[in-house]
Amino acid sequence: MALHITGDTAADTLLTDNPLALLVGMLLDQQVAMETAFAGPLKIEQRTGAADAATIASYDPEEFLAAFRQTPSVHRFPGSMAARVQTLCQKLVDDWDGDAAALWTRGDPDGAEVLRRLKTLPGFGEQKAKIFLALLGKQYGFTGEGWREASAPYGEDGSFRSVADIVSPESLAKVREHKRAMKAAARATA
Repeated sequence: MALHITGDTAADTLLTDNPLALLVGMLLDQQVAMETAFAGPLKIEQRTGAADAATIASYDPEEFLAAFRQTPSVHRFPGSMAARVQTLCQKLVDDWDGDAAALWTRGDPDGAEVLRRLKTLPGFGEQKAKIFLALLGKQYGFTGEGWREASAPYGEDGSFRSVADIVSPESLAKVREHKRAMKAAARATA
């Protein structure tokens, strides 16, 4: 299994090898391009040396924010997103012993349970949790019963709705087109 989300080999390798990086990338995926969001964990690691939840959670908040603000910034809203990443990491430390993968591995959970667990995380509402669950099922090897149903419509086979469907530059283009069409439809009904 190897993810191909950002177009940057080092960033994609980190996402593939480090479940926390993948979770943080998903957290950052709002109001920035998907590639920017999912490249964020590599920038964080390069600038802070931190790649685990306990280290990020305990990092000095001002120094962590400074790392987010370095050019190019980790996110267009560095203040709120730096705090949100640290809050997410603290939640993982408190509830999951700092192990992001435990969200989908501990206790052999089914898709509905993983969705429930994801929705308890700061910054993970219904849609983001479903997209992340679809990403786990489609590309990260999660096989819990009912994951497609729990992640609907993002778990649908052959769809191009979200980051869960990006496996190449071509699929990225299809996902972008789907998002443009959805925004156009929303504007037309508004």
